[in-house]
Amino acid sequence: MDNFLQALQEDGILNEARLKELSDEILQNQKTLEEELLRRNWADEKTLVQIKSRLLNVPVIELGAREIPSAALLTVPEETAARYRFVPIEKKGEELAVGMVDPGDVDAGEALKFLAVQEHLTPTVYLISASDFETAIRQYRTLGKEVGSALEELEDELAREAAETEEKAETKEISAEAPVTKVVAVIIRHAVEAGASDIHLEPLEDQTRVRFRIDGILYSSIFLPSKIHEAIVARVKILSNLKIDERRIPQDGRFHTNIAGHKIDFRVSSFPTPYGEKVVLRILDPSAGVGTFEELGFIGRNLEVYKRATQRPFGLILITGPTGSGKSTTLYTTLIAMNSDEVNIVTLEDPVEYFVQGINQSQVRPEINYSFASGLRSILRQDPDIIMVGEIRDKETAGLATHAALTGHIVFSTLHTNDAIGIIPRLVNMGVEPYLIPPTLAVGAAQRLVRRLCQECVKPVEISASQKKLIDEVLAGVSEKEREAYGLKQPYKLFQSPGCPACGNQGTKGRIAIYEVFEMTPELENLVLERTLSETKLAEEARRQGMITMKEDGIMKALKGFISLEEVLRAVEE
Repeated sequence: MDNFLQALQEDGILNEARLKELSDEILQNQKTLEEELLRRNWADEKTLVQIKSRLLNVPVIELGAREIPSAALLTVPEETAARYRFVPIEKKGEELAVGMVDPGDVDAGEALKFLAVQEHLTPTVYLISASDFETAIRQYRTLGKEVGSALEELEDELAREAAETEEKAETKEISAEAPVTKVVAVIIRHAVEAGASDIHLEPLEDQTRVRFRIDGILYSSIFLPSKIHEAIVARVKILSNLKIDERRIPQDGRFHTNIAGHKIDFRVSSFPTPYGEKVVLRILDPSAGVGTFEELGFIGRNLEVYKRATQRPFGLILITGPTGSGKSTTLYTTLIAMNSDEVNIVTLEDPVEYFVQGINQSQVRPEINYSFASGLRSILRQDPDIIMVGEIRDKETAGLATHAALTGHIVFSTLHTNDAIGIIPRLVNMGVEPYLIPPTLAVGAAQRLVRRLCQECVKPVEISASQKKLIDEVLAGVSEKEREAYGLKQPYKLFQSPGCPACGNQGTKGRIAIYEVFEMTPELENLVLERTLSETKLAEEARRQGMITMKEDGIMKALKGFISLEEVLRAVEE
């Protein structure tokens, strides 16, 4: 451990200031220290692996999405691999290549020696990253195999139950519970590992369809016998404290569980249909949902303007876009970046999606007259510095939010408009006096989520004449300075991802936002005060000041290889 700390200091990852920020408990546990360095973005995983390789004198191997042969996987039981965090990589004769997360772990080393003797193999050890290990160990199992195994158990249970007498009804109910629990657990775990945002359990006429929403698209994952649908729904209801015997009306609940060492929250919604209750589980992974502004998709002027607004002592910051465009993620990322002991952050949400330590979060309940408007009045008596209101839906909430921003608070919220500049006329339509908008509205941003190209298989392609014409026309008003901020260089290229094991042969992996951001300036203020609320004139002034439109932002990201041109056009033109 001392050598590891010394190496971190020699490589400039830890300095005196950073050491003071870390507790003794963290500094004395290498695994915890690595996790903390990654969480704080002080180091990346690849750098830490290289340092450990140097200290342990063990070569590094990058697995990525490499497919491990079945012959190799069979040499090490999954339970052993998971416990000691090593995986077989390749088997050639009596030679076995093994990837270990921690080659210095004595227990793992002894376990590997024991297996090698049992199987008459000679192991060669390589150092692998924790993320490569997690990817590799999933190859032991597939959703179909695991659910199939659990269903076999369930079928056996049901067959035995059918042969039992009515006097043993209670015993039958208990015995059927374990296989159903396993089916639900397997579905949930595979959804999380696949990076899904939602799980859909849908009753059809003769079967149950399980679908995962991945990168905004629904994919059918597996079909189950219709006779177990009620049992699966009951299991989910038990987990989320819903009424099992109430099937006539929709219900909402939530629960959490630990998967691969991470606490994952699930928001559950049941909905009655003719064939039974449909259940949707929204997966809320705090570690996956929030990153940095750059990871969200803020680049160049957009990043500069948005960050500047968050550093103001007061003002209204509004994010706009349709449902599912990532507005909440942008707000949570902003709040976490601003969260500290010196500020009091209070939120009103519907519902609370991510629980954030140090932030006072409250969920509105319209059924008891606890709305955004009434909650906002109460928040102002809580001595807040920063306020987040989930959505401005009515005149009263708009007025209160504007008043709060005018009286020394930073206020974040969302609206539904087609573009950023539409925020101004929308506020006026909601009853906010035009003269109140310039001193309160600091920044307005619009966004859409688009699918990222898989960076494992992305490759450049030549630009066609029609594509070049479109790109030149759209980027005609973008300055050379802004193009440099995106890292663009002539000649431009577009990119495609044909698909590979890392992205499940989809060609896309994850999503990124495209933005347009404007800030209130004296020139824009004059237009508002003159009640010149034409979106065309407001947009012309914002463009004159250098605002980058979503289409321009998206096309420049396409030229960087983040997304495809087709995906940009779909997002901005739909």
